[in-house]
Amino acid sequence: RPTSYRKTETMSETFYVVDEAQHHALVKAAYAHRGYSDSESEAAARFCDMASTFGIRTHNAIKALHLDHMFGSGSGGCVPGAEVEKVPSRFAASEIWDCKHKLGQPVAFDAMDRAIELADEYGIGQVSVDNAFHYLWGGGYVMEAAKKGYIAYTNCTSALAEVVPFGGKFPTLGTNPHSWAFPTTDAIGFPLVIDWATSAVAMGRVQQFKRENKPLPEGAAVDANGVPTTDPNRAVSLLPFGAHKGYGLMLINELVAALIGGSVPTLRGRPVPEGEKSSAAFYFQVIHPDAMNAGLFAEGRTQAENLKVVMDDILGHGNENSLWPGQIEAEAAQQTTAAGGLLFTAAELESFAEIGTECGHPAWDINALETYTP
Repeated sequence: RPTSYRKTETMSETFYVVDEAQHHALVKAAYAHRGYSDSESEAAARFCDMASTFGIRTHNAIKALHLDHMFGSGSGGCVPGAEVEKVPSRFAASEIWDCKHKLGQPVAFDAMDRAIELADEYGIGQVSVDNAFHYLWGGGYVMEAAKKGYIAYTNCTSALAEVVPFGGKFPTLGTNPHSWAFPTTDAIGFPLVIDWATSAVAMGRVQQFKRENKPLPEGAAVDANGVPTTDPNRAVSLLPFGAHKGYGLMLINELVAALIGGSVPTLRGRPVPEGEKSSAAFYFQVIHPDAMNAGLFAEGRTQAENLKVVMDDILGHGNENSLWPGQIEAEAAQQTTAAGGLLFTAAELESFAEIGTECGHPAWDINALETYTP
């Protein structure tokens, strides 16, 4: 690349392309400045590189560091340098971790890796994590497992209760994401990744639209009086997607967390009475495809061949213009590769400048930008 940054213009907005190594260095420096260890800061930067590579602008470094400031190291909700303790379990394929408020990204990477090891041995593996701090974009962790050939799932409770339950008016639920991924690279060229917050939009999207002066979609948020609004500056609470259906999916995370040891939702991220908790919980599950293989495929197909035949049938019959879950992220990664770096808006670059000032990291030279056409 001739320069560290280049500008790419699309039909709707202009992006600036930042060299991934420089992005990594800045994010790692920002976490180190807040007291995190080298390995924690490295994992945090690795995650942020990954999120931006796949176009996840709602959970990029800006959101990650904002959450850490508001609810993590800036408020005592996350403990730099904390060490994970494994809680004894009588089940060989299951592990339970007390992560003692350790930064979420390194915990999530390690927990998914461990679930893969368990799946290799037992066909299925799961890791439950208590006293956690938000791991941000769950889709990235399951995507990496699917690229290695596994079926992976994770959910977590959010750092803050900011969603109003279906039919209610007060926020008592997190945005509570679910993330699944399937090993479909041979069939369609990338892992199928089903990943969403169970609110109509993520709060990160509200923050993004606020930075970019864009309206929210209808039915996504309410103001301080519980009145629906499309103004991101007035939005204080979110609504479930799909009315009662999204509400039900939100409850899954809260109930799984309750069984692990998670806190009362309205106490997360807030001061709590003595004896109570304010932490989130994670759940990870990995399945080895061989553990599901009945071997009874039509016309003598292998498992991999059958997967492709099924997927071809789903998007056949005139459905060829439909999208696979994970396709947008895969195309974003292709654009990242073509551009030669990570894509950010002008508003996001301003936020990165503030991050650099905070940690004393050298500023990116925006004047060195060149125009890039995809």
